[in-house]
Amino acid sequence: MNELVDEILETCKQDLQKVYSHQQNEYLVIRAGRANPHILDKVMVEYYGMPTPIVQMATVTVSEARILNISVWDASQIKNVEKAISMADIGITPTNDGKTIRLVFPMLTEERRKEIVKNVKKICEDTKIAMRNARRDALDMLKDLKKDGELSEDEFAVAEKEVQKIIDKYTDLADQESASKEAEVMKV
Repeated sequence: MNELVDEILETCKQDLQKVYSHQQNEYLVIRAGRANPHILDKVMVEYYGMPTPIVQMATVTVSEARILNISVWDASQIKNVEKAISMADIGITPTNDGKTIRLVFPMLTEERRKEIVKNVKKICEDTKIAMRNARRDALDMLKDLKKDGELSEDEFAVAEKEVQKIIDKYTDLADQESASKEAEVMKV
């Protein structure tokens, strides 16, 4: 196949991988009734004037299935970390014993589980939309090559099928990821 076509296909694969990775990262921060340190990934603490992720200033451990312990290295920052967690609106109120901060994950109600599943499905749908946009971009570039005479009708058809194959593969991965997360959330 044409060098330019290979380049377009590779760019499409890279874009799809980024979208799929983003979906996986979004699913990491969704809590499913048990302690998950990734829920704190997006929480930033004002640390000497700089927004700093909690993992860069504390040790986060899972002590029991539903309890996260946060041991802040700089004891003077415990209040700031506690405040940042409270303001992050993750649905859990932190408790502080002076040395560590504890997050106790409550059991999820059936209603809350269904809300979380809706969010999981929305993330999957957003992922698929981004994937369709990547497909459109790749096809537009291929059409430009065909219009410029650098690609024959047959070469265009083969390249178009290849793009669709790549899209189908990543769409299936996104669906599997979504189904897996839904099962995890609905598991009591």
